[in-house]
Amino acid sequence: MRVVIIGGVAGGMSAATRLRRLSEDIEIIVLEKGPYVSFANCGLPYYVSGEITERSELILQTPEQLKKRFNIKVYTETEAVEIDRQNKTVQTNSKGKEETISYDQLILSPGAQPIVPEIEGLSQATNLHTLRNVPDVDKIVETVKREQPKQVVVIGAGFIGLEMAESLKHLEMDVTLVEAAPQILPPLDEEMAAFVEKELIQNGITVYKGAAASAFKDSGKIIELSTGETITSDFTILSIGVKPSSELAQAAGLETGLRDGILVDEAYRTSDPAIYAVGDAIVVKQQITGEAALISLASPANRQGRQVADVIMGVERKNQGSIGTAIVRVFNLAAASTGLSERQLRNDKIDYKVVHTTSKSHAGYFPGSQSIVMKLLFHPVSGKIFGAQAVGADGVDKRIDIIATAIKAGMTVIDLPELEFTYAPPFGSAKDPVNMIGYAAANILEGFSENIQYYELKAAIENGALLLDVRNPNELTNNGALPQAKNIPLDELRAHLDELPKNQEIIVSCQSGQRSYLAERILKNNGFTVKNLDGAFQLYSMIYPQEVIK
Repeated sequence: MRVVIIGGVAGGMSAATRLRRLSEDIEIIVLEKGPYVSFANCGLPYYVSGEITERSELILQTPEQLKKRFNIKVYTETEAVEIDRQNKTVQTNSKGKEETISYDQLILSPGAQPIVPEIEGLSQATNLHTLRNVPDVDKIVETVKREQPKQVVVIGAGFIGLEMAESLKHLEMDVTLVEAAPQILPPLDEEMAAFVEKELIQNGITVYKGAAASAFKDSGKIIELSTGETITSDFTILSIGVKPSSELAQAAGLETGLRDGILVDEAYRTSDPAIYAVGDAIVVKQQITGEAALISLASPANRQGRQVADVIMGVERKNQGSIGTAIVRVFNLAAASTGLSERQLRNDKIDYKVVHTTSKSHAGYFPGSQSIVMKLLFHPVSGKIFGAQAVGADGVDKRIDIIATAIKAGMTVIDLPELEFTYAPPFGSAKDPVNMIGYAAANILEGFSENIQYYELKAAIENGALLLDVRNPNELTNNGALPQAKNIPLDELRAHLDELPKNQEIIVSCQSGQRSYLAERILKNNGFTVKNLDGAFQLYSMIYPQEVIK
């Protein structure tokens, strides 16, 4: 049997090597239109900054190594230009030389390509770059060394955009980040992304939100924004997202779906039973909702490549879909998410509850502990976990990985406090941040606490609620006060209960939400109607800094 694989990076190469491990009898041919296979595209921004010092570290395997170790025939700089489904052949072009290769089974792993929108003057911008592969990074590094640009613009504040902004700033450039959406880092919700924006600004990056690039002038040196502002750029990175590279599949008559992604079944078969597809180019099932999704991440692509090889070799495997778990480092901060965001839940009209907590990465009394702000989204009745987000300087990856595993395992928020983790002061806390957010969610699920979100506070006060801040007076002096808030420190609350109305809703706040929960319980146990401001002053002041009274 001959298996031909189109695309030799994550999904394609995982399929090729797994096929060989399962059988020495099949012939495996990999066609890659670029000059390299099996390269670390996720590491490219860190090579730009010099954090990865050796270019060779990005090249995981060469065609020669793959031939020696796996007996796989790899053809680089060989583009598949046409699929003849009837005759089971692929027409290729390698530097002008055409060849027809037959197949018994065909795997498509063409990946995704940068979105390049139609913008006035874009095609004439000589200083514009995208980053998707090794030739792209070579061009960027060469241009930076040769031209030594000073004013750099990164268009798009997703994962790659943020990584490139940081990398270029490390090269001592003036970096401006432009994002068309109202917030940076769209996979996160607004209040969580605000922590990342603050980190960018503190490290000298200029951030424009709600500002799309509308025109490029003077060969790209002048960028006009949709807000009417103009910015100067010596060097521009375009990073506004990717789209499936499905042109070859569409030309062959294979069925496509969401944003032209290739449609596959649970065994990765396309509409042609002899053709399979994996990776960034396919439509997957969002495992939590069951809806169609495009999830362009390395981990799912590698998993899919391995699974499709199993299917071809007769091992039963099922494409269960993906939940979307990702992380990005921005200077001294990490931001991670898994599952659905609050915005997605709202758009899909799914009933949900949300809770925020702030905990330490390890025992607070042990040196070096850092705060982790976490957000958990769950069903208000069943406790099913929909998603989670976290930002912090340390330990963010561990906590989001745990919750991603809990989602995959079908756990609920009630299960999170039951999870057992290794504990010693340098590594964690006796009550891990995952345990803590589980307790907080369980309190809401079981009716011990009722919270209100930062975006609901103004309306609640307008409707007659009393805002009670239980921080100490020095915290108000040093950090600022919430508008219209009455201040009674938590430790003095019981002595001042007669000052509070029982015929009026009370919303309690502190710095992060923990003390206000304690205040909520004291007040409820004394007959008051109370809600806890979720995330408290920390979140509210992050989104509405202009309203903080100092």
